[in-house]
Amino acid sequence: MEDRRKYPRIVTSLPVKLADSDYDILTETKNVSASGVYCCINKPIEPMTKLNIVLLVPIKKNTKKDVKKINCQGVVVRNIYVKDNGNSAYHIGIFFNDITDRDKKTLSSYLHPLRSEKKSRKK
Repeated sequence: MEDRRKYPRIVTSLPVKLADSDYDILTETKNVSASGVYCCINKPIEPMTKLNIVLLVPIKKNTKKDVKKINCQGVVVRNIYVKDNGNSAYHIGIFFNDITDRDKKTLSSYLHPLRSEKKSRKK
């Protein structure tokens, strides 16, 4: 089935920090698109909660590898409680509601080769 999203999700693990006035949570993404992230955390966050987000994205500059820190804001749009192997976790989906065009372009540039790689593996 073809993904009809404007910004398709790509399964990739990137370090991410989620924060509001009460807490900071360090975790990794399960999947990412240019419009949001999906990740697991150890506490519930209510839908519609606004978060400050720091996402670390690997980039290549000429022959050097670097990390771009993307600072943006997002809103929790999904919160699913999952019990797996005795561990409890909350899977949350976050929509970026405030991200610069430059940062969205950086994220898209990182995800594009991964998307192409995923397509070629399906063939």
